[in-house]
This record gives sequence, structure tokens and C-alpha cells, in this order.
Amino acid sequence: MDCDRPPVTVVDGYVPLIDLSSRDSARGRAAIADAIGGACEDSGFFIIVNHRVPADLVDRMYTATYGFFTLPDDKKDLVANRPGVSGFRRMGGTTARSIGRESPPDLCEAFSAHTTGELGDEERRRLGDQWATWTLANIWPEEPADFKPVWQEYMAVIGELSADLMRLFALALGLAEDFFEDKFDHHGSSVTVNYYPPQLEPPLPGQLRRGPHTDFGGLTVLYQEDERGGLQVLQGGTRWRDVPAIPGTFVVNIGDLMALWTGGRWVSTMHRVVNPARGDTSSRLTIPFFYMPNHDAPIEPMRPFRETRAIDRYDTVTAGQWMSRKIQKLFATDA
Repeated sequence: MDCDRPPVTVVDGYVPLIDLSSRDSARGRAAIADAIGGACEDSGFFIIVNHRVPADLVDRMYTATYGFFTLPDDKKDLVANRPGVSGFRRMGGTTARSIGRESPPDLCEAFSAHTTGELGDEERRRLGDQWATWTLANIWPEEPADFKPVWQEYMAVIGELSADLMRLFALALGLAEDFFEDKFDHHGSSVTVNYYPPQLEPPLPGQLRRGPHTDFGGLTVLYQEDERGGLQVLQGGTRWRDVPAIPGTFVVNIGDLMALWTGGRWVSTMHRVVNPARGDTSSRLTIPFFYMPNHDAPIEPMRPFRETRAIDRYDTVTAGQWMSRKIQKLFATDA
């Protein structure tokens, strides 16, 4: 792409499509960072194209994961674990609880794994004593046979993409490009795949595939496998807007921790996954990667706070403390 060409194409006026193809040049990176900064101030969401994640890896990740979720229940239950930690969850939880709302359980199953879950026992014991998910070993299914290696490869590749997005975030905030690197060099990120099974019966009142929530951490990189969509973001606190599911792209959004880190300059926006149209009994799979700082990284909000943004106010908090509070609010009563 010509570096003089704007890297942004507006998609539906609220969630922009940002082309990363010029990120190898300083001029291109500056233009991309400017576009990312605008998106993060407005909706907190954008879509990336030309991200260089191999299509073959995405296809293998989808195939292996879908193969797991379509196994008989007794085989999936072999890797079931308590809510909030790695492994299989037959019910994906009640996501709206994270924002203090009660609703019927989300209509999804989930499987999670953490980058730190691949460390040895002694290394994981050094990750703090918070009520946490990243201190426990991952558990892996034996079927499909390629599930574990494909997930490990996917986490590594999306982790590298996320690291470069954080460098672009730093530029967008007027910081040195490497500002975030020592806060993520032992990151505690995770993949939590959502499997939305066919809806053969009408949902309960207020029951969705994923209830309204904001993400907790730094940034999320989401793959949606088809064009049917279902992800919506809340604009202005009143209007739900569809986020297009565009083949070959990822949806990126920031979480509450990044909104705090920027002193409210950037926004962590409410989103949800709605049910399919009545009579649509297809299943769906989405793959979010949650990029989280090191558990002991200090998060010092930028000053002054932007008063127009409602965010939690902390002088300093570690990423581990922050995530533990958030996860416990969502899962502790289910443990």
C-alpha cells in the first residue's frame, strides 16, 4: 500500500477498517497509529486487514476447535474444569454478571487456555496468589489429535500480532513505541473460544449468545468465522450497532484495563452477541484472544483523567490485581 494512502476505510461509520499493510515504514506506522487512536477514542473497536496471520493457521484453528465442540458430551467433559479457568465449560457463564446484571446463562459453550498455563509448576507459582486463572496448568483434550499444537501455534502468532498492535497503541498515545514492551514480556494472555450451538428451542427472556459486557484487559483480537455476524457494540449508551464479520479480518477492541491505563482517553465499549434469526439453527464459533500484561505490571493511569469517561479510578494497580477482581466478580459465585 502507498504510504500516502489513508489506512482507514469507514465501515458503517462507527467501527473502522484499518489496513496494516504499511506498518513496516515509519510513515505508514504513524498513519496507522493515528487511525487506531481515533478509533479507540470513539468506539474502542476497529477491524484489521492485511494483518499477516496465515489463513492456513486460522483455518486449522477453526477446524480443530470445531471438531472438539462437536464431540459427544462425555468426551468434552474429560477436560471440564471449574468456571473461569482453562478447559471446557458446558455453559459459557453469565457474562452480564461482570457489569452487575443478572440474566439467564449465555447460550454458548467455551474452551480456554492461557499462555502461562504452558509454564512449569514452579514458574506458575511465581505468578502471584490472586484468585486467578493464569496460575493453573492448561488441560488439553486428546481429540482432535492436533488440537493442542494448533492452539499453541495460534496463541504464539496472535501474541506477536498483539505485541505489534501495542507498539502502535504507544505511538497513538504519543509515547515511545516500546513503552508497553516490558509490561507484556511475560504476558498472561488467553484464548477463550465461544461455541454457539444450534438454538433448537426459543431462548428465555433476556437470554443471548453472549450478554452485554465490556472486556477486562488490554486488547482483544477476535476472529469470526463467517459472514452471519452477531457481534454488536453499544453506541452512545443507547444504540446497538452491528460489527461486520468480514472474511480474512480480525476485530480488535480495547478492554477496561486499557481504558484505565489511558486515563479514560480511550473507551472500553459495551458489546454483546445476539441470537440468530428465528428458525436459523446453525452453529457458530468465535475465537477471541485476550492480550494481558504481565501479572505484576504496574498500571499507572495517565493524567489528567478525561472526565467525560466513566472508568474506575486507581492511582496504581497491578494487572494481576485488576484481572483477579474482574474474574472473581464474574465467576466466583459459580466456583
